[in-house]
Amino acid sequence: MEDPLLINALAILGLMTLVWVISLPLRKVDIIDIAWGAGFVMVAWISFALQGESPARWTAPVGILTLLTTIWGLRLATHLARRNLGHAEDKRYAAMRAARPNSFWWKSYFMVFLLQGALLWVVSLPLQLGTRQTAIALNWQHAVGIALWGIGFFFEAVGDWQLTRFKSNLANKGKVMQTGLWRYTRHPNYFGDFCVWCGLFLIATGDGRHWATIISPLIMSFLLLKVSGVTLLERSLQQEKPDYAEYARRTSSFFPWPPAR
Repeated sequence: MEDPLLINALAILGLMTLVWVISLPLRKVDIIDIAWGAGFVMVAWISFALQGESPARWTAPVGILTLLTTIWGLRLATHLARRNLGHAEDKRYAAMRAARPNSFWWKSYFMVFLLQGALLWVVSLPLQLGTRQTAIALNWQHAVGIALWGIGFFFEAVGDWQLTRFKSNLANKGKVMQTGLWRYTRHPNYFGDFCVWCGLFLIATGDGRHWATIISPLIMSFLLLKVSGVTLLERSLQQEKPDYAEYARRTSSFFPWPPAR
């Protein structure tokens, strides 16, 4: 059996290079967001295929791990494609471009595409190694992982859908989304993403091996809470929406909880 870690690294490198080349004439780096979800689907299926005719290939844990990753990744890629394509470049990347007007075209390959490719490879470790697990039947750990994935997928998909509907109503321009799942957490989509990766990790380690891949949900949690997720988004929302401070005062920032009075 081939080494999935090396082959997936090369596949991710190829994907990121291709997306970078596409971004050049478009002058639109945020297409990387679409490739992010699709990249995990690619890794999951490459890892699945690299088992060859291994008996473990067709076991329930391996099949479910691959299937749930595919559902999550394609949903995310489709959602971000609908949100980003046909619109101006995301303001985060636009600011990076404005700061380097003459060199951003090539620096973006290292600063954006290769960096996110490296993160994709590390975060996907449970997928790369979980397809090699020896468990044949589902056990309690797999069940907990599937349940966590289900909760996470619900919060992420429904939260994104509710926010998209809210923003599509011109009467809500400048207002803060405070209904549905957004009544209980300021970031239901990020909380959902956190649960999804905790669930995939538990499914991938259901045979008691590869516990070191816990680095995947840990890194994802750090990114969501401290880097590109909650912290960065809330900083801009506080400046752009005057009602956000009051909403933040009574609403949990991450984990769902009834709003404070």
